[in-house]
Amino acid sequence: MNLVEAKAQFIQTWGSLGAQWGINRTMAQIHALLLVMPDPLSADDIMEELNISRGNTNMNVRELINWGLVERILIPGERKEFFVAEKDIWKVATYIARERKKRELDPIMKVLLQLQQAEGDPKDKEMKAFKDSISNITKFAQQTDKTISAFIKSEENWFYSSLIKLIK
Repeated sequence: MNLVEAKAQFIQTWGSLGAQWGINRTMAQIHALLLVMPDPLSADDIMEELNISRGNTNMNVRELINWGLVERILIPGERKEFFVAEKDIWKVATYIARERKKRELDPIMKVLLQLQQAEGDPKDKEMKAFKDSISNITKFAQQTDKTISAFIKSEENWFYSSLIKLIK
């Protein structure tokens, strides 16, 4: 497999993986392209390389910037904006975890806490089943929140040393 084929396969695979991480396929493909390129790319470069529209490129690059995965840079003497991806995969994983927590887990935690306040006869079997279910889901969500928060705050060396301890 030559470099062009390998790069295309990586971009397609990263796009599929990104969809599983809660990032749309095109957004992940743009990220993959920027991840493997040695130099910053302009929106025009991205459009040409991935054969996507300007609007699709701009919308997804903007979202990648919001996630902290891509940075906009200015090159002296150039009028265009250029973009580079964060290449430290540990940072990429923590940025994705942080954003998914903010977008998915935090809102459900808020709802679960409200649902725990539901009023009704504690002797009613439906009310008891509802409260028990919400309580169990809340406990799981809180533990997940703690785990993700620890991951986001952790450093790479801590993670690897903890993983090795678990394996032993």
